[in-house]
Amino acid sequence: MAFGSFIGRYGGFFRTRTRDNAAVAERYLQGLAQAEEATFAAMATVVEQGCEQQFQHFISNSPWRHEPVVEQIGRDADRLLGGKPTSALIIDESSFVKQGEHSVGVARQWCGRLGKVDNCQVAVFAVLTDGQRHAPVDMRLYLPQRWIEDPKRCDRAGIPVSVRQLRSKAELALEIVRAARARGMRFAWVGVDGGYGKEPAFLRALDDAGEVFVADVHSTQMVLCGRPLVGQYDRTVTGPPHGRECSSDWHTKTQLLVRRRAASARVDLSGRSSPRHHPKATARRAGQRRRATARRERSHAQARPLLRAGRAWRAPTRVCWACPAAWG
Repeated sequence: MAFGSFIGRYGGFFRTRTRDNAAVAERYLQGLAQAEEATFAAMATVVEQGCEQQFQHFISNSPWRHEPVVEQIGRDADRLLGGKPTSALIIDESSFVKQGEHSVGVARQWCGRLGKVDNCQVAVFAVLTDGQRHAPVDMRLYLPQRWIEDPKRCDRAGIPVSVRQLRSKAELALEIVRAARARGMRFAWVGVDGGYGKEPAFLRALDDAGEVFVADVHSTQMVLCGRPLVGQYDRTVTGPPHGRECSSDWHTKTQLLVRRRAASARVDLSGRSSPRHHPKATARRAGQRRRATARRERSHAQARPLLRAGRAWRAPTRVCWACPAAWG
């Protein structure tokens, strides 16, 4: 009875003026629910009047649109899981290993399932959860650059012209969140892993949309805990940006990285030389290495009082670290 009600809600999506695929859709879903393996052959063996070729045609060539089906799935999931304080939309990507080159979007790219670069498809998925139960509600297939640059290949695969544009996985994830809100899906927050947490534009877009989000960040990612106290300056001006005399040297090649270690939750200072301002041939000179070390020591001496006060920053190029007037 429950399965019949389920089919009743979705059967209309597989009917057109000239064709009715509702019966095939019902057999397909029965096979998908009962077969040990989600293959056309395995599904056909467990369903009465099941046909492997018919299932293949239903998925690949039947004239039904997937968007209304996805919207109905979202409504069903929201009715069970949405509208609670613990309701959340979790975004993550998954990959599917492939041997050939005809599946849409297949290419040599990072495969999360294998933990290496391999021939695969990659898609961004959304799951609605209430903390105890969860249901997939949307997905977007990632289309690599080499596909977009090959119109004939896209034509053979039946890819609509409207989607033949390079979109990052973060852009696909943002599109999923916006579509979920447009459909009235109710979730309290959005959750993403470090693959999306490292994208500032994506996080800013969520914030601009008023979304509450929880994002992992990589351990090497720098985060400003407050607005930098360093003023702007004109690169054509020679001398300190604060307009005062200063006896210290200009420190143009040192950056201060603030890294918080997860294990001890203490701040670690490490002076790094910016590769943009250090040609390799010059960096190998022993005298310059000694001067760089002295600059780092002076930089740390100026930074520690501010870090103890709860501030962390990344200094722009050409900041006079040793002169307190530069921070006023």
